[in-house]
Amino acid sequence: MLVTNEQLDGLVRADEVHRSVYVDPAIFDLEMKRIFEGTWIFVGHDSQVAKPGDFITTMIGRQSVIMTRSKGGQVHVLYNRCAHKGAELTSEREGNTKTFRCGYHGWVFGNDGTCMHIPAEPGYDDTGFGPDSCKRNLQSVAKVDIYRGFVFASLSEDVPPLTEWLGGAATSIDNMVDRSPEGELECVKGVLRYRHDSNWKFFVENLNDLLHAVVAHNSSSFTARRVAKQEVGEDVVIPAIEILAPFTSGYSFFDQMGVMTYPNGHSFSGTGKSIHAAYSDIPDYQNAMEAAYGEERTKEIFSTNRHNTVYYPSLTIKGAIQAIRVVRPISVNETVIETYHLRLKGAPEQLLKRTILYSNLINSSAMLVGPDDAEQYRRMQKGLMTQANDWVSMHRYLGREEEDKDGGTQAIGSSDIVFRNQFKEWLRLMTKGSDASLEDAA
Repeated sequence: MLVTNEQLDGLVRADEVHRSVYVDPAIFDLEMKRIFEGTWIFVGHDSQVAKPGDFITTMIGRQSVIMTRSKGGQVHVLYNRCAHKGAELTSEREGNTKTFRCGYHGWVFGNDGTCMHIPAEPGYDDTGFGPDSCKRNLQSVAKVDIYRGFVFASLSEDVPPLTEWLGGAATSIDNMVDRSPEGELECVKGVLRYRHDSNWKFFVENLNDLLHAVVAHNSSSFTARRVAKQEVGEDVVIPAIEILAPFTSGYSFFDQMGVMTYPNGHSFSGTGKSIHAAYSDIPDYQNAMEAAYGEERTKEIFSTNRHNTVYYPSLTIKGAIQAIRVVRPISVNETVIETYHLRLKGAPEQLLKRTILYSNLINSSAMLVGPDDAEQYRRMQKGLMTQANDWVSMHRYLGREEEDKDGGTQAIGSSDIVFRNQFKEWLRLMTKGSDASLEDAA
């Protein structure tokens, strides 16, 4: 089946989107080729490969890759495929090794992808596959760049420089890193990894959907507030309640939070108020920050308390909590979400403990808030399979945005501007190439 750019263009309007973008397997296949294999995708944090020989394996779209640090200290992103017969080099999620040895024929490669040894090598003499052939080496992905420890890669050469692609949304990464007295982050071991029975876009859209929290999280956040009040009273500070309570703060609160969108589909919530702003102080942390930055700069850093920042399509970060979530699409109705936790170097360990508590309460599918969202993703996936209406609304506060000086566009918190902005980028990436066969995209 040939899909034309004109057909794709007909799926996205200024104020609504066709339901097929969430439920059509053929559309999903093309997304993997043109979006996840056609733009910058988050691969990992450079602290995950802190030492020469360290590596992690992950996916860029449907392509298995290895992020590793070579002997010279450079970070590489290599296709997880032997240069000989194409066997997967490693199935380990992480590790440390001086070389990668293929388990099929024993070819050996360095951490920079260079072929180091071929058994019975004379058999390749005078074949065009000799010592000078670059075909012997592991293939690197087209582009790799690092912004303040965050490693991004692209399988396409046709992408702008990373800093240009991040644009004004890079300030969220800056704020997260600047919250460390040493100006560095460290990804801690362990990951929350959950599979959702829904399309990947539901999760990415929900991150800055400030209209849903009061309803969807009533059974968790509001109930927690009520039980805490009954059991311990209002004057006792409970860390879990500090985290849970703001999720049902009311429509006015979330509207005042505000959202900001940027080119390339990026966005963040928390231009005004924030659900993270009222957490209890940690005196030792304040002292460490002021010793590193001075009182005024510390105050400036702490004044930014954004909720979620989305780097479309694959990464979301929470700077005030030091947690990141990564989107791994599996099929049109299956998505794996991975949550990683970051330590602020030079900060008290209490900060990391709060990060883990937050993640367990909010991001874990076995706790309170996460299941609320997962259930709604499932319902949307199921509901959009019906033919009641082919179009999904993105009308809220249409045309009532404000341009911001740093290249972003600001709107009231419950505006649908975030969805409109994401689908603008979705359409740009999906129609970037020529008309294509959907079968070939798989």
